[in-house]
Amino acid sequence: MTTNDDTGARPRRFVLLLLVALTAILVDLATKQWVLSTFSEGESVDVIGSFLQFTLVFNTGAAFSLGTGYTWVFTIIASCVVLVIAYIGRRVRSVWWGVTLGLMMGGAAGNLVDRFFRDPAPFHGAVVDFIRLPNYPVFNIADSCVVVGAILVVVLTFKGLGMDGTIVEDARDKKRTGKDQGGSGPADDSTEGKGT
Repeated sequence: MTTNDDTGARPRRFVLLLLVALTAILVDLATKQWVLSTFSEGESVDVIGSFLQFTLVFNTGAAFSLGTGYTWVFTIIASCVVLVIAYIGRRVRSVWWGVTLGLMMGGAAGNLVDRFFRDPAPFHGAVVDFIRLPNYPVFNIADSCVVVGAILVVVLTFKGLGMDGTIVEDARDKKRTGKDQGGSGPADDSTEGKGT
């Protein structure tokens, strides 16, 4: 029973990862297409006063518009991230890790689509950003997915949840308990021997 559950969990979690990634990509592309068809570059609209605004910005750099002259480098890096997550994701048995890696994979792939297919050229495409918050660079849904995924990585790691679904602390406790039980036997025997 346990073996079947473990072997079946891996493909199920990988499918979950892919579904989350695909959902993130589709939502990201849909919102970007809506913004492109609704706004002109630089145009802003208040959504929640000045706290949340929609404004169309094209970003050829990385986060915070850094490295605008090295778009091709970020394209290669994002491609590697997607491939690495796809490779690691095949070993995931935890639902939470499936969701987490799916968000990160979908976010990276969403912006990667822009890099590949948008102007001015393949590998040099500008990412469509449109969400503006006070004192924060303009971003998009894909960026949000990456950030949320990164936060979840920290939380899951802090809680000790492994990608296989086991809790790291539980594993350590079992090892300690096993060592304590194994080591206590001879000590007890020697004590009893001295007592008699």
